[in-house]
Amino acid sequence: MPQSDDDRLVDLAARLEHEDPRFARSLATGRPTRPREYRQRTGAWWVLIVGLGMLVAGIVVPDGLLIAAGLVASGIGVQLVDPYRRPDEDDARRPSPR
Repeated sequence: MPQSDDDRLVDLAARLEHEDPRFARSLATGRPTRPREYRQRTGAWWVLIVGLGMLVAGIVVPDGLLIAAGLVASGIGVQLVDPYRRPDEDDARRPSPR
């Protein structure tokens, strides 16, 4: 039996609320904000820049601990800059809509 349009809209609204609650609340108030994918990530860029600076400083001044800390901080910064959320187990188990 095909799903009605109302059921599809309710399912879409629930999924949007689960994935990006801030955006869903702003839509309900009538003043939408940017979706998560388009929000500024200035803190993440700063972590990446500081990590790369630590890495370069560790290479210039041969210090293994500074190199390792720079690599770790750079990895964290790259992960934070990534706009796409990785699917969790709940999303993997949810059947895809047709």
